Amino acid sequence: MFSTVPPYPPIADYAAIGCTRSVALISRGGSIDWLCWPRFDSASVFGRILDAEKGGFFAIRPSVEHEAKRRYLEGTNVIETTFTTGTGVARMLDLMPVFTEEEKQKRLSPFRQLLRRIEVIEGEVPIEIVYSPRLDYGLITPRLTLRGDSVSCSWGARVMNLRSDCEFAVGDGTATSRLTLHAGQSRTFALGFDEATPAVLPSLDAASEIERTISFWRTWSSQLTYDGPYRALVLRSVLVLKLLTYAPSGAIIAAPTTSLPEFIGGVRNWDYRYCWLRDASWTVSALYASGFSNEGAAFLDWLLYSTRLTQPHLQMLYDVFGEANVPEKTLDHLDGYRGSRPVRIGNAAHSQFQLDVYGEVLGAVEEATRRGAKLDRDVQHLLRRLTEIVCERWQEPDAGIWEKRGDPRQHVHGKVMAWSALDSAQRIAKRCQMKIDDARVEKAKADIKDAVLAHGFDAKRNTFTGIFDDEEVDASLLFIARVGFIDPTDPRMLGTIDAIRAGLGHDGLIYRYDSRKTEDGLPPGEGVFLACTFWLVEAMALAGRVDDARTLFDDVIRRGNDAGLFAEEVDAGSGALLGNFPQALSHIALLHAALHLEEASRKGKSEPRAQ
Repeated sequence: MFSTVPPYPPIADYAAIGCTRSVALISRGGSIDWLCWPRFDSASVFGRILDAEKGGFFAIRPSVEHEAKRRYLEGTNVIETTFTTGTGVARMLDLMPVFTEEEKQKRLSPFRQLLRRIEVIEGEVPIEIVYSPRLDYGLITPRLTLRGDSVSCSWGARVMNLRSDCEFAVGDGTATSRLTLHAGQSRTFALGFDEATPAVLPSLDAASEIERTISFWRTWSSQLTYDGPYRALVLRSVLVLKLLTYAPSGAIIAAPTTSLPEFIGGVRNWDYRYCWLRDASWTVSALYASGFSNEGAAFLDWLLYSTRLTQPHLQMLYDVFGEANVPEKTLDHLDGYRGSRPVRIGNAAHSQFQLDVYGEVLGAVEEATRRGAKLDRDVQHLLRRLTEIVCERWQEPDAGIWEKRGDPRQHVHGKVMAWSALDSAQRIAKRCQMKIDDARVEKAKADIKDAVLAHGFDAKRNTFTGIFDDEEVDASLLFIARVGFIDPTDPRMLGTIDAIRAGLGHDGLIYRYDSRKTEDGLPPGEGVFLACTFWLVEAMALAGRVDDARTLFDDVIRRGNDAGLFAEEVDAGSGALLGNFPQALSHIALLHAALHLEEASRKGKSEPRAQ
């Protein structure tokens, strides 16, 4: 009889490890409940987070009552969990060995790997291991076979081998083991995945793999230039963003999970395992600002490649290899996290027109050129065509930043970002001697600003509005100051900040919009949006309200979990994390907020009086 665990731990109970190709989520109780192989958007091999019965998992934990504490090893994506029982203390390390493309060519190893090592450091601890893979999103219960020191299974041409220095019993697609370890004793579990036979068995040389992986992460994270009061959170955030970068192509995904709900029992369950141009562009800017430049260059290469079939039009999301077609479907055999159906894979938003994407992409390229990036002829041609598209289409309604599934509307944020796209294009042209129709661009910028001020600003309430000639505010309006559309201290911007806090605020946190009043094609109900709250911190810091911004920042960073990870949203009542996890957008927004707080503090801005 094996010990029981809650069928659906809180999202905050999870930590993430990865290899810049895929990510595993590990619960505080030592269970891997989510892993897709061989890449982020592949089918899951462990998916209990989306179905407690059918999803599959891989658990290593004490078989008696215990307490668990965990931490990431400094500067790494290696997680350490300490289990304390009445008879002893055990420590477990979880990681996915990281290989550069050059290393993969020089050594014989499985295509993908997962390494787990548990050691008793005090007394004795009874341990249980349950290895229960459920392949293809839980549709396949594999036949497990004992072969020497490994437990093997295959489906199609794919093979998984779990090697260990302990003995397993196998039955009904599950391998189990129970043992008691004494101080100084340890066991290693190395899981390997290959897409063809004969498969390569993973190495049980845990010490070497652990040392090399720790060295990789620490070497990379040592580039961080931020040294302010929130360094630990900033460091964790850049490590999360690196974790979500698909190294072979340079694509940056929005999150490693699908269908974790924005409201328990609701239908706002989306697949985020793709590269949103908007989020990826913000990631590049955040990493550049934090001292990391290689990711920016890789993303620009990926951008040129991925848009080859859709240019001069930008699709708002692509898969990690730049494929534009990611059809959405539901997995009706899965219950969803805590019964939140449907479970979706793919994302129909890929076909939407979202005007703001052009602003984010051109902004990221402009940032790269400001830091020395050179633009070849192909890139310059792409940027010229993007600029022309904005001039041609800025007056059209769009789906907006929140990918609403109702009718397209005239979103103010989209118009502002169209203006920003043209503003960035002008600076790129000057810096890189790129030819654009500057007169046409200048006229379009003026027309956009006139339209926004005439139809997107409510003079009576002194606030911008989310949609032309409407009354409701939207948290995306906080970007108006960031991109220079108006001065951050302009009374209209200060009024917008106050209106957003009053209309969308809850206990200091910010909803992205009022889903009860805004037509988005879905039933109302979602959590408060962490990225929007960080945007508010940034806008307040830019406006000179530094003390208020810091107070809010100190409050919102408490909403992450004990490992420093943030989801997309927070339940307004319970404070529970909601949505896909860990969420790139939340960590990007945290980074920008911390950097702007530091800059505002250095400048010593006095706090202006509220309007």
